[in-house]
Amino acid sequence: MGNSKSGALSKEILEDLKMNTRYTEDELCRWYASFQKQCPDGRISRSEFEKIYANFFPNSDPKVYARHVFRSFDTNDDGTLDFREYIIALHLTSSGKTHLKLEWAFSLFDVDRNGEISKNEVLEIISAIFKMIPAEEQKTLPEDENNPEKRTNKLWAYFKKGEHDKIAEGEFISGVMKNEEIMRLIQYEPKK
Repeated sequence: MGNSKSGALSKEILEDLKMNTRYTEDELCRWYASFQKQCPDGRISRSEFEKIYANFFPNSDPKVYARHVFRSFDTNDDGTLDFREYIIALHLTSSGKTHLKLEWAFSLFDVDRNGEISKNEVLEIISAIFKMIPAEEQKTLPEDENNPEKRTNKLWAYFKKGEHDKIAEGEFISGVMKNEEIMRLIQYEPKK
């Protein structure tokens, strides 16, 4: 299984990841060795993933958001992340092309996985994002987006959608690519 350079990482997974990410074989092998040390059974559970997220956001409550992020990365829906899912997620969120990041963002907002996002799904994700924003930082947000409902309404208005309308993936990606302000509304990056 695999070659001596990659240890237990199968050649098929290695080739797939080299083709679908920007990582080299050496980088993937190092990532795999680290992954195996932290996850000897080769999988990350949702609770382990939530703990990892908690380390990145120690002064907030990232649990609900982490649960949604985990769902969007768990492409085979088995309740765990294997090495391939982990690396694809890492690639998409850190170095992937804008279009791929937006595909991932859409999957994050598509809570029920039906291929469309509703205003309620957007509110659910934005509410989870707000739990990660420290209270002091929330006070500095513009008046028209300083709580989850206002931010959701602003996003929904940009897409010119009614209360019960839906947004398809192509429309979402196209709309966000036309307006960088919308990208800021759908994510949270902690102040440094």
